[in-house]
Amino acid sequence: MVSPVAAIKKFLFGRRAASGFAQAAIVFPVLALLTIGLINVPLAAFSAVHAANAANYGARVGSVYQSGAAQAAYAAAMREAHSVNVGTYVTTVSGGGFPGSTITVNVRWSVPNMIGPMLNAFGIGTGSTTITGTSAATFRQEGW
Repeated sequence: MVSPVAAIKKFLFGRRAASGFAQAAIVFPVLALLTIGLINVPLAAFSAVHAANAANYGARVGSVYQSGAAQAAYAAAMREAHSVNVGTYVTTVSGGGFPGSTITVNVRWSVPNMIGPMLNAFGIGTGSTTITGTSAATFRQEGW
């Protein structure tokens, strides 16, 4: 029977150990990138969907106001966008003011990019620290 100490020495210093350490040196960085990517991509997707919902809600609210439609759309979109603590959102509103005109709400979103700087260390990608996008919604302002 082999003693536990001898088995550990054989594992750590044998020829198979060198192969195992080389494999681990290749696999662990790839596994780390995949893990961070599995966190980062859904975070960006959630922010994009949330920004689209905020733009849609803001434009819908602004379309039913008879006066101050742009202000109402802006306030509604900002309130909706900031209802979660994921990402940052910047809202702009254009149009509106009289029945029949269109009111457009744009929501620009951004989330931290955790994988970009890591890829840049390997010479891949731009190393951007944020992922950004824009969502827009246009409604016709109602009037009566």
